[in-house]
Amino acid sequence: SNQDAFKTPLTKKGLNIQLNMLNDAFTLGVKHVAVNIAFSQFLGSGIDYEYDGKTYHFNKSVVENYDKVISTYIGKDISVTAIVLNDWNDAHPELVHEGTAKSSSANYYMFNTKTQEGFETTRAIFAFLADRYSGKNHNSNYAKISNWILGNEINNQIWNYMGPADLNAYVSTYQQAFRTFYTAIKSTSANDRVYFSLDFWWGAPYENLNDQVHYTGKGIVDTFNALAVTEGQMDWGIAYHPYPYPMTEPEFWDDPQSTGLFTNDFNSPVINFANLNVLTDYFVQDTLRAPAGNVRHIILTEQGFTSYSPTRGNIPEIQAAAYAYSYYLVDSNPYIDAYTVSRQVDAPSEAKDGLKFGLWECDMNQPNLIVATKRKKIWQVFRDIDKKNATLEATEFAKPIIG
Repeated sequence: SNQDAFKTPLTKKGLNIQLNMLNDAFTLGVKHVAVNIAFSQFLGSGIDYEYDGKTYHFNKSVVENYDKVISTYIGKDISVTAIVLNDWNDAHPELVHEGTAKSSSANYYMFNTKTQEGFETTRAIFAFLADRYSGKNHNSNYAKISNWILGNEINNQIWNYMGPADLNAYVSTYQQAFRTFYTAIKSTSANDRVYFSLDFWWGAPYENLNDQVHYTGKGIVDTFNALAVTEGQMDWGIAYHPYPYPMTEPEFWDDPQSTGLFTNDFNSPVINFANLNVLTDYFVQDTLRAPAGNVRHIILTEQGFTSYSPTRGNIPEIQAAAYAYSYYLVDSNPYIDAYTVSRQVDAPSEAKDGLKFGLWECDMNQPNLIVATKRKKIWQVFRDIDKKNATLEATEFAKPIIG
């Protein structure tokens, strides 16, 4: 019903925004943001939604809070990407893939489209989200989501758990859910984009664990594409996370030399900013193009650079240099549409392990909250990186650091 053209933001610069620091984000000129939507939060009472002859119930206060946040972003011309996640909900076991037991090692679970009840409920939730955030719904202040991602880093089952399975069975199960999701979104907003998400383990499974719960990113893509060719191709895209390796050091330009995990061919064990061209070169191939013949859409939705090194201590200049270099790599790559940095403010839970990805330092005396204390060098670089008249001046400092 919504045939509006996809609204392309002015630049590729994105940030996962800290909600109590919206004004800072607006000062920074953010153009893209990702929002997590967990199934369990949405279900509840207050909003009755009829779909296919049945009534489903959604949590009014939670939904209205999302309405408010998303419409605020839209009001500032920020493009919104939703990451839809299936967390464990004791009240709704039908939402988790049939036969999957709760696991202490799983953060999220495979969506259930195998049983009739699971399929109907999951489909209704997808339809509700698509309808609510189509930009046409008066109840939601015209809140609009343009990019939709089903699950997180699906090549690692910790984020999409169904229990040990071979690659084909796993991808086939996921694709059934993805197709349900895709249909809900596309039948509401024709030009929204729908993605699945991968971490940087491309040609090797996570830490080389080949254990039927970790898969290669390349294996997921190839299997997903082959199944879709047989069962009906879709205009799917990739949301990729090219963090440095290891994540405890911000320099990515020395990763190939220091790790031996990078090559410039399609079987590279890892793809991150050091060899990002390998990812886009892969998708330029005719066999992987979208049904209309274009190269599939690729967005980078979660990555960052730490400002702390276990061996060198605080290194905010190197963090800022890494961001500058990576941004230019992405900006000059025509096949990447967006680049969203994972943290506005350091999170104490990550900072205690040396992962200080934020543009701001945090108050470590408040471990359960994210409280900004001081801007880092990267803050100004981030603010100015996409301004034609300021970008080169803002990044001049980085040249001697990178070499």
